Amino acid sequence: MVKAQGAMHISTTRRHYQTKDGTKRIHEAHLLRRSYREGGKVKNQTLANLSHLPEDIIETIRLGLAGKTLVVAGEGLEVVRSLSHGHVAAVFAMAKKLGFPDLLGPACKERDICLALIISRVLHPRTKLATTKWWKDTTLASDLAIEDVGTDEVYKAMDWLYERQKRIETKLVKRHLGSQSNSPTLAYFDLSSSWVEGTKNELAAYGYSRDKKRGKAQIEYGLLTDKDGRPLAIEVFPGNTADPKAFISIVRTIRTRFKLDRLCMVGDRGMITSARISALREAGDMGWLTCLRAPQIAKLASQDGPLQLSLFDEVDLAEFSHPDYPNERLIACRNPFLAKERKCKRESLLVATEQALAPIIASVRQGRLSGADKIGLKVAKVLNRYKMAKHFSVVITDTTLVATRDQASIDTEKALDGIYVLRTSLKDNEVDSNGVVSAYKQLSNVERDLSHIKVDDINLRPIHHYLEDRVRSHVFICMLAGYLVFHLRETLSPLTFTDENKPEPTNPVAPADRSVSAKAKAGSKKNSDGYDVRGFRELLDHLGTLTRNTIKTKTGKTTASFELLATPTPIQHKVFELLGISVPVRLM
Repeated sequence: MVKAQGAMHISTTRRHYQTKDGTKRIHEAHLLRRSYREGGKVKNQTLANLSHLPEDIIETIRLGLAGKTLVVAGEGLEVVRSLSHGHVAAVFAMAKKLGFPDLLGPACKERDICLALIISRVLHPRTKLATTKWWKDTTLASDLAIEDVGTDEVYKAMDWLYERQKRIETKLVKRHLGSQSNSPTLAYFDLSSSWVEGTKNELAAYGYSRDKKRGKAQIEYGLLTDKDGRPLAIEVFPGNTADPKAFISIVRTIRTRFKLDRLCMVGDRGMITSARISALREAGDMGWLTCLRAPQIAKLASQDGPLQLSLFDEVDLAEFSHPDYPNERLIACRNPFLAKERKCKRESLLVATEQALAPIIASVRQGRLSGADKIGLKVAKVLNRYKMAKHFSVVITDTTLVATRDQASIDTEKALDGIYVLRTSLKDNEVDSNGVVSAYKQLSNVERDLSHIKVDDINLRPIHHYLEDRVRSHVFICMLAGYLVFHLRETLSPLTFTDENKPEPTNPVAPADRSVSAKAKAGSKKNSDGYDVRGFRELLDHLGTLTRNTIKTKTGKTTASFELLATPTPIQHKVFELLGISVPVRLM
């Protein structure tokens, strides 16, 4: 390289010309020049003509003159660390958009740990020890300054969060169950359970296991949501708590802590019983929407009852009243799809019962089984297994057994297939009959949320904590993660199989149908913009491949390092576009 005083640079000139045959060409000249001052004027001196050199060599010289540090490809460059970043950045962006930092409490290390725990539940639900190790493989640890956090600090942060649960839930309820954002004023509640590992849990008890875990103690928890299914509050109960008792507890919470009076509680027939409705009447302005039990429906459908099958000759729902339900509206619905499903299921159970009874009948006939008490025990076990005792006529002696279908009982139940009756205190000027049916069917949103929190996304179960407050804090963290997942699924729906434009049903009784666009996505695996669509979990996993890399360079005696994001894929770009931000290099 020419050594000269003054600043050196490469000057590039272009000359356009045309050959004799009319071809247009461009001639480029690259000159190495030196700028200097002489007599107060800036002059340029040409030191060399570089035009004969390859373009990449010319560019290298240009960068070197500009003060850039260059390294040989494959030499002097080291990727020191590569951390998963995209999925963490996306969930953190949604949490920030929803105001989570301020919602949780004042800025402090405990808040950052709790925020990390919630994000971890969305992305990588594991035990607390495994979670702290996973943080170090993502940008969560460095960006939230929690690299050296151990389980003791995690437990301290959980205690910090539990102290703020009531305040946080009150803010969420006010945000989503206020009169303006929730009209009519509907609140949904459902109960679930999860089993406990270990023997020292202070809330563990044996009860009805919704996880089908025999011999396992459990806890129970009730989830309160709005009509769209956003998780807003959660309450933990001992594992042997009955549904009605849990329901009364959440009603008390709504009235005292949330200061909400004008609400209609929506729950299934096991949750809102007649006894609970009596309690709601005494509570004042608390309304209800639930469903009658089968014996109550059968009574209304008796010969002199108001529920006659002729009601459904032209329509699928009919509204009526009855003295047994004063100041309430009764809405009978007939779903032909549900009727067909129940008919098939009943026939399958009848056949299965007959097949299970056949060996017992054969044993009695051959004399290998005798005694009315012994025969009865075996028969009862089969009938209880398939819940078909009401549809069989059984005659037992010490030496004989006759079991036949009770066709009259079957026909009576068959006549009510697909029929259900809703009862509500909502006035007809608040919600019409179609609206009542639609409101009740939205209970499926709560069931969906519980599934997401328990299994699909958050994986709340099993419970490993012992202390009562720690158990409650763990469940609360899972609920907050569920709130995040609700909004993430909604925001990212264009890139998943979620139906973005659910059609309004013309008949609220009929099963919900998917939109044309959702069916097209399911068929082509692409959305209307041509992007590949994925399952929600698959999309989060794909985001995790967007890494932040620490790179070290070494040229001679000079060492430097910098951070560089991997180039986002079109899908990853689209995710952050849907979130309303560009891809961030750092979380904070």
